[in-house]
Amino acid sequence: MTGLLVFGRTGQVAQELALLAPDAVFLGREGADLTDPQACAAAIIAARPQAVINAAAYTAVDRAETDTEAARLVNADAPAAMARACAELGIPFVHISTDYVFDGSGEEARAEDAPTGPLGAYGATKLAGEQAVAQAGGQWAVMRTSWVFSAHGANFVRTMLRLGAERDRLTVVADQIGGPTPAADIASAALTITAAMQGDPAKGGRYHFAGAPDTSWAGFAREIMAQAGLGAEIADIPSSDYPTPAARPLNSRLDCSRIAQDFGIARPDWRAGLARVLDQLKDKP
Repeated sequence: MTGLLVFGRTGQVAQELALLAPDAVFLGREGADLTDPQACAAAIIAARPQAVINAAAYTAVDRAETDTEAARLVNADAPAAMARACAELGIPFVHISTDYVFDGSGEEARAEDAPTGPLGAYGATKLAGEQAVAQAGGQWAVMRTSWVFSAHGANFVRTMLRLGAERDRLTVVADQIGGPTPAADIASAALTITAAMQGDPAKGGRYHFAGAPDTSWAGFAREIMAQAGLGAEIADIPSSDYPTPAARPLNSRLDCSRIAQDFGIARPDWRAGLARVLDQLKDKP
């Protein structure tokens, strides 16, 4: 019997989970093709784990606008099949979602029960996945997060470090506001929730988890330059000056009080997380 089974191996959160839970079993594409939902369910039934975390997703926001079928399979149908398999075994299922399920209007932080309204295919497929997980009949938790960064893979921090070393001035969107979130803290929170659910079958539901304080992408970029000792000037621009195939929510503020109340998990200071990531990148070739 496997203790913890994790879907995802190369993603930012999966790599952090591997550091925190080295005894867990991690399934990459070769172990479970997320475009084949029944294969994902079969992998759970075969492993008979004590809990499952889904840290895998189709995250190419712009490509999802034209590759909608693949995004739907990975973000909606696969988590649905996983959740049903977990319900069949009577084990907790923890699924990581996104702030993109909201329309980004207003300036208030969104609570878990706030009306959803995704702006594109990525958010729509992630919302469909959340709904399917909730309807599967088992013990589940969905953790919506935002602006994920780490020392691994492609993310805003690594992009800014590269561009900041090449250029004297960078234009960065300043009218999208949210909470940058270290992948390490997401992994830690997911493990805390999983353990709590194993100890109490009544625990679970939807939760928001994002770094603090809320900032803009431009504000995030300035802190990256400051901590990394790079001199690139950050110039604010509106989202309209940086058009993308998929619209981004302007307001990605998440109310994270419920996860603190139910699990004692506080919002992490993303500036401290950034310092840790920069230290890790110094050791990378």
